[in-house]
Amino acid sequence: MAGPTSGAATAGGVPSAAPPVAMPAEEHLDMRKLVTFLLMVLGMFMAILDIQIVSASLPEIQAGLGASSDEIPWIQTSYLIAEVIMIPLSGYLSRMLSTRWLFTISAGGFTVMSVLCGLSNSMGEMILWRTLQGFLGGAMIPMVFASAYTIFPRSKMHIVSPLIGLVATLAPTIGPTLGGYLTEFLSWHWLFFINVVPGIVVTLAAFFLIDFDKPDLSLLSRFDWWGFLGLAVFLGTMEYVLEEGAADDWFAEPTIVMMTAIMTLGGFLFFWRAFTAEEPIVRLDAFTDRNFAMGSIFSFGLGIGLYGMIYIFPVYLSGVRGHNSLQIGETMMVTGVAMFLTAPIAGRLVQSVDLRLVMGVGFALFALSAWMMTGLTDDWDYWEIFLPQVLRGISLMLCMVPVSNIALGMLPPEQVKNASGLFNLTRNLGGAVGLALINTILSNREDVHFARLAESVNGANDSAAGALATLTQAFAGLGDAAESAAYATLARMVSVQAMVMSLIDLFVLLTGLFLGLAFLLFFVQRPAIGGGGGGGGH
Repeated sequence: MAGPTSGAATAGGVPSAAPPVAMPAEEHLDMRKLVTFLLMVLGMFMAILDIQIVSASLPEIQAGLGASSDEIPWIQTSYLIAEVIMIPLSGYLSRMLSTRWLFTISAGGFTVMSVLCGLSNSMGEMILWRTLQGFLGGAMIPMVFASAYTIFPRSKMHIVSPLIGLVATLAPTIGPTLGGYLTEFLSWHWLFFINVVPGIVVTLAAFFLIDFDKPDLSLLSRFDWWGFLGLAVFLGTMEYVLEEGAADDWFAEPTIVMMTAIMTLGGFLFFWRAFTAEEPIVRLDAFTDRNFAMGSIFSFGLGIGLYGMIYIFPVYLSGVRGHNSLQIGETMMVTGVAMFLTAPIAGRLVQSVDLRLVMGVGFALFALSAWMMTGLTDDWDYWEIFLPQVLRGISLMLCMVPVSNIALGMLPPEQVKNASGLFNLTRNLGGAVGLALINTILSNREDVHFARLAESVNGANDSAAGALATLTQAFAGLGDAAESAAYATLARMVSVQAMVMSLIDLFVLLTGLFLGLAFLLFFVQRPAIGGGGGGGGH
């Protein structure tokens, strides 16, 4: 297991068994590698951004393509399914093709698909190009994490770690805001065209600048096609079930039952090949490292918190407060600003403080942020949710920077590529599972609260009777329809209160989740201060 006694590094960040000539490399930050890495991070930013950038503009895309309400969610679902398949596969492909060629293909393909998405004239075209965009772009995300932990010395990880942590959390946070602005002032086509110029830059940079490793084309002849089939079926159907299950009442819908059965078969095939194939496309041996396993659990939990909150706040701001996409984006930018300002602080902390303590503070702040929201009412707006959003932004950065160091920083270099795919997969799956649970809980609890509130809204309740009389008088101009309008308005008021109460239930659950994650830190082996690096590990 990785730890301070495993020969990973001395306190100064120099491998204990390294010859003296290795010391200058630990102190020197190669500027060519840094510039290359920054451009790779830009590619990762685009890939993560495109998950959420369309979310605030789906009605405009629907109108532009003449799509039905059932078809339009597939603009996001198709992207997510394809991306979640590529992320764990990227480790094998980057070993086979090299980081240079896979990143070039990924960035170039992502850019081309972005253009085709913007030029789409039908829903069928859009879904096809979004699927390919997600599949090709998905490889950039784990490759950035893997490169960070293989090309930079341990002593410089306080510069690199906050950068990838910031991008991983900031991109989905600002996605709906940026999408809203582009759609409002240009058109929905620019949700995709915005990728073209940076995509070309990243593609050229990847081709001309990346030289971190060499391809191993012998892996092509040993490619486990059955394992790939199992992986694609398992993760693809799982993403579908999680995305569509809540809306379709889960196993009451035959399609969900069928997809779950296919998912089970795909999972069996994938895990069978993972443990028996001569060269499995995804190696699971990284999970034998306790810190990687615990880091993956934390990443899963952070996925629930990150994507869950990005979903919950717009539900409240639009459904209760009646805000449009631009107002929602401007309100939620508070979290993004807090992340940005906290990133350098988090980088310094992981350099000098026990990573478990930094994460513990982060989990506690997230729990506090969620707990503050349990006082939610239907008249809370920008300033009432300002402090909880600031705390959430700070907490996400304090968690994301050390969690990647805990999970990947102590692994040997030959394991990092594959482990990076698994690590990033856990965050995406956490988001998918979290959103499915949130939608289910929100729907069920809203029904329960509405039923309970409706029981008390009757003629025997003086407050309800008074409110009904006031509303009837207000609608007096409608004549005989005044009483019906009053009842409808009262029902909407009860529905809003039921929604607020169900949101409070979710915030209570999120508080418990993050307190639980903080408790799990006791099972993490103490990693060396300063995080990971290319030479760390066993």
